[in-house]
Amino acid sequence: MPEAVIVDVVRLASGKGKPGGALSATKPVELLAHVLRSLVERNDLDPALVDDVIGGCVGQAGEQALNISRSALLSAGFPESVPATTVDRQCGSSQQAAHFAAQGVIAGAYDIVIAAGVESMSRVPMGFSTQGQSPHGPSMAARYPEGLVNQGISAELISAKWKFDRDTLDAFAAQSHQRAAAAAADGFFDREVLPIDVADAAGEIVTHRVDETVRASTTAEGLSGLRPSFYTEETAARFPDINWLITPGNSSPLTDGASGALIMSDTMASKLGLTPRARFHSFSVAGDDPIFMLTAPIPATHKVLKRAGLSIDDIDTYEVNEAFAPVPLAWAHEFGADPAKLNPRGGAISLGHALGSSGTRLLSTMVNHLEATGGRYGLQTMCEGAGMANATIIERV
Repeated sequence: MPEAVIVDVVRLASGKGKPGGALSATKPVELLAHVLRSLVERNDLDPALVDDVIGGCVGQAGEQALNISRSALLSAGFPESVPATTVDRQCGSSQQAAHFAAQGVIAGAYDIVIAAGVESMSRVPMGFSTQGQSPHGPSMAARYPEGLVNQGISAELISAKWKFDRDTLDAFAAQSHQRAAAAAADGFFDREVLPIDVADAAGEIVTHRVDETVRASTTAEGLSGLRPSFYTEETAARFPDINWLITPGNSSPLTDGASGALIMSDTMASKLGLTPRARFHSFSVAGDDPIFMLTAPIPATHKVLKRAGLSIDDIDTYEVNEAFAPVPLAWAHEFGADPAKLNPRGGAISLGHALGSSGTRLLSTMVNHLEATGGRYGLQTMCEGAGMANATIIERV
């Protein structure tokens, strides 16, 4: 059975997901096309050899509609013979794309495949795809008669269940910025970040290469003055135990971005003279309570560790997506995880959360961290809308 290996994995530096953000003047299809084109150019690979492109995208409407992955590969100059598909597993879309890609290689269905992701939250805002209409019908309403809630409320419920206080959340958020800023200052992100030429607010063409969402000066004290984001009288009445701790400061920002991984069989990598950087070891996907919504990384991690035959102590680094600060904190509490290994180069609170791109973004940082530290195993997991999560274990080679 062939092994699925990562030959390269890259990302764009984050842009603020609002008008005027660094990437906001560029169509999302061009962001993804730049990633695809760069992956084959960096590795001197004939794009005609790519069996498939699997891209993740959450807001598949407007400028991100009609299979953006196919549009992106054609925009990147790939041969018309190369197919593509776009998947939506909410925030884990490109992590799921990487799973599908690697599983296809292991099954013998692919020799070479690119897993990627894109989201332009400045051009296709959250909720745009529903056009104000609920995607749920009467059967869902009957199962959850009190109604589902948004992810911010779910983050509040997690904070209450695990008894996190505001100081703990803000300290974790500040640490995310400090770690990301230190990594950037040390040149850690240079290998994973692709420079891209974009138009700035004045219409001038500039090269974007630095994460726009990282604030090196962030402190817990500074964050403590921010007001809660999700309090309403209605939700306060429904959830009287919530202390209302979630703010813009301890949440991931709206972000634009794209990322991608070049995945192939170990045999094909050897044939092409390419050096694998890591191999896929184990996979899992799990569902959980859609009210708490963001807790599924816990069962997903239990499942992937069992399948891998590993314990949490065997893992050298963990990338747990920082959609909101209580998500990785609850995960770490559940597993007794070493806080020094948790998002050691910062996470989504600082580096941004460009929904469909985040899975392969986390993967890029994790591969580079294992290489920089000589670690062997990395574990990646992320919460996803409606109470799901993917978990992935890779091994540096």
